[in-house]
Amino acid sequence: MSLPVAILAGGLATRLRPMTESIPKGLIEIRGKPFIVHQLKLLRRHNIERVVLCVGFLGEMMRAAIGDGRQFGLDVKYSFDGPALLGTGGALKKALPLLGDVFFVLYGDSYLDCDYDAVQLAFERSGLPVLMTIFRNENRWEKSNVLFIDDTIVKYDKKNPTPKMKHLDYGLGVLKSSVFEVLRRDQPFDLSDIYKDFASRGELAGYEVSQRFYEIGSQEGLQETEQYLARWDNAEPD
Repeated sequence: MSLPVAILAGGLATRLRPMTESIPKGLIEIRGKPFIVHQLKLLRRHNIERVVLCVGFLGEMMRAAIGDGRQFGLDVKYSFDGPALLGTGGALKKALPLLGDVFFVLYGDSYLDCDYDAVQLAFERSGLPVLMTIFRNENRWEKSNVLFIDDTIVKYDKKNPTPKMKHLDYGLGVLKSSVFEVLRRDQPFDLSDIYKDFASRGELAGYEVSQRFYEIGSQEGLQETEQYLARWDNAEPD
């Protein structure tokens, strides 16, 4: 059975203002549908059945648009940050009661058309508590931030990348809920800090994907994602 997926969709999306001043980023329309709809359809195509949307700013609009997910063949539940932003890591910790012991995580502005079953299998075979998918980027789209040697993530540093780093955090991870036990429930922190910490201890599994990622975090990313999604227009019913 496929693991549940946590989608981190609680950010303020400041880079896309004024577009995101009145709607959350996931409701930006691409080819006539909110981006989150494209994202959920993708997950269903990859045999995902359960999704938890971690929402914050204007999160009720997301719930009003998506509901319980049955229209997509999914079971969708919601975890709200509350009055204060918790960061990506804090949002996951709050959502743990809905996610269970092991789960996928991805970002609400990412379209990751990869083999989720293969990622899950790689995690299970690793025996490690955290897995990060990576892509050989060589600074093409963003600064590469992963040192990957002999099928091992040796170092991950989002804030201080080094020239030796050729790979990039692809945006899809698998985590055991136990990694959050030492962290306070209402303490804001970033998912990247978890990855960095486990990489430094040699406990971060890596899985290299060959398909590039798409994202809507910038105007350029929006245009590229729209072009990529055009190929599905004739493949799926409305």
